[in-house]
Amino acid sequence: MSAPSDDRTPPPHAPDPGPGPGPGPGPGPGPDARGPGHAPADAPRGVRLAYAALTRGRDAAAGLARRLGWTPALLAYPGYAGPDGARVLGRVLLAPRATEPSRRTGLPGWRRFLTLELPGEAVEVQVGGRTTSVRSDGSGLLDAVVDVDPPSGETPVLLRVPGRPALEGVVHTVPAGRVRGVVCDVDDTVWITGLSSPLLAAWRTVARSSADRHPVPGVARLLRTLVRGTPAAPVVYLSNGAWNLNGPVVRFLRRTGFPAGPVLMTDWGVTPERWFRDGRAHKRETLERLVRELPDVRWVLVGDDGEHDPEIYRDLARRHPDHVEAVALRQVGRDARPVVDAEGDVPVVAAPDGDALLDALAPLLGSRSSRS
Repeated sequence: MSAPSDDRTPPPHAPDPGPGPGPGPGPGPGPDARGPGHAPADAPRGVRLAYAALTRGRDAAAGLARRLGWTPALLAYPGYAGPDGARVLGRVLLAPRATEPSRRTGLPGWRRFLTLELPGEAVEVQVGGRTTSVRSDGSGLLDAVVDVDPPSGETPVLLRVPGRPALEGVVHTVPAGRVRGVVCDVDDTVWITGLSSPLLAAWRTVARSSADRHPVPGVARLLRTLVRGTPAAPVVYLSNGAWNLNGPVVRFLRRTGFPAGPVLMTDWGVTPERWFRDGRAHKRETLERLVRELPDVRWVLVGDDGEHDPEIYRDLARRHPDHVEAVALRQVGRDARPVVDAEGDVPVVAAPDGDALLDALAPLLGSRSSRS
């Protein structure tokens, strides 16, 4: 349950601590081996200069915030665990001592980008009976695999930095043995964004809170049905949205009846290698990592046909047919009719909403996937 919103006004001339991570100049998920502030030598010159300027600006703002009494604070994101350990996710940022960013809810999207991330900060992580220390990457992100073997289901994670109460997160541990799992896109699959109308999509993202968003009909039921009968079956949400929106997405999923699971996102803005993150690369790399780290899961890939999901999902089915059970695509266009196709031996279905997708999948996946 989220704690009440904290609307204290930040000190003058200092960044709003916000409720989530900002775009930051870092490279996105995973440790930055170059260390914060360094772009590779083969990156375009303009990117290197912009990344260096953003890093200097962030460091200057961090120095000012510390002089005003701001201290490191944490955000915890849900992770997952499998045979190779527990993937713990979170973020480190600076905030006034009296403010806990994790407790701030109900803010419009643009407020969630006014944050000050803290790279290279040591964080104590406690999970599955083990305590270790990890450091945030160039964008303040915590993304570490801890060598533990927790029981299947939800396992609590405690994150600590000096001077703050421990913050509790969670990892979702996949059960042993062959199991069905679901990977589900977020925009226009979980909630209605309207990416085919960029101005409307931008308005929904930056001007509204998750409490104002609407679910795509039937998709929560589709996901619950696909994992019915298997306790702790993995459900992973994969989005090209910014990590800033992780908390609002998690709360939306809980409020609208979606199965709980990690929400894997990305960073916006200049990275060490390019002007803007590559959304297709983010999804491809994340899917490959899931196949590698959770080798006994056969995935049903759920997305929409408004952008690149069909291409990305079909490509994964071609490369890993033993790890993909089916592809289900919500049709975003008007007057769409259900379509049943295949990529090799992997069924590919498309339909306008979650209920129609479930009807199309049921005869292909067996009685466990029917609405009854």
